[in-house]
Amino acid sequence: MTSESLSSVHRALDVLRTLGEGPMGVQEVARAVGREKSQVSRTLKVLAQEGFLERNPDSLRYRIGWQLLALAASAGEERLQREAPHVLRELVHQVGEPAYLTVLSGHSAVTVLTERTSRTLQAQEWIGRTSPLNCTSAGRALLFGLPDDQVRTLLPTEEGARLPGTDAAPRDVPALLERLRTERARGYAVAAEEREPGLIAVAAPVHGHRGDVVAALNVSAPVFRLPPEAVPGVVDAVVTASHRLSARLNGAE
Repeated sequence: MTSESLSSVHRALDVLRTLGEGPMGVQEVARAVGREKSQVSRTLKVLAQEGFLERNPDSLRYRIGWQLLALAASAGEERLQREAPHVLRELVHQVGEPAYLTVLSGHSAVTVLTERTSRTLQAQEWIGRTSPLNCTSAGRALLFGLPDDQVRTLLPTEEGARLPGTDAAPRDVPALLERLRTERARGYAVAAEEREPGLIAVAAPVHGHRGDVVAALNVSAPVFRLPPEAVPGVVDAVVTASHRLSARLNGAE
């Protein structure tokens, strides 16, 4: 590759990094990257043609495009699948109970990875199966990064509809939003016999490079093995593990 070609590649990378901070016009980008406006303009046009950038027809400002977002999402999913097993194993070793990685899928939560223990009696296996958002710790943790209006769109819309779960769970939208406000503030969710009697679970969100919630880590156990006095220790372990996985996804560890 010639020096001129390398210079064009570096210029394109500088432009993409700059626009990662938000939409900008040609002059703003040129000033931010310290290059001539004509060079930057050509680079912007090529990146837009290839789908890596989009140009607002009214403001004429450029922003990150669908192609780059698709690549980032694909890389993020691959990295999540690669980094999560090690964190799950450490978590299971620490708490002695099964640990799970769950993602949002449509209007439900779906568990995509698990790390088991050698115990005979364990929580029901949910790999590949969906579960409700309102009455599971992982389901609620996945909602932490969403505004209330968006949470509502993920729930049944029929008037008077009751959400699934036991009487210990938030069974309508206002109750769920109130529970989420409390759990968002403390950074984790606990579901004690909400999905089914006899089972307790603790979950914390995993954050991607943009700060959005991309998954949830959770630990589940029968209530007799995880009494109230033991819950704080599991909460600390799950929250620490979620922070560690978030850091790994963002290259900070």
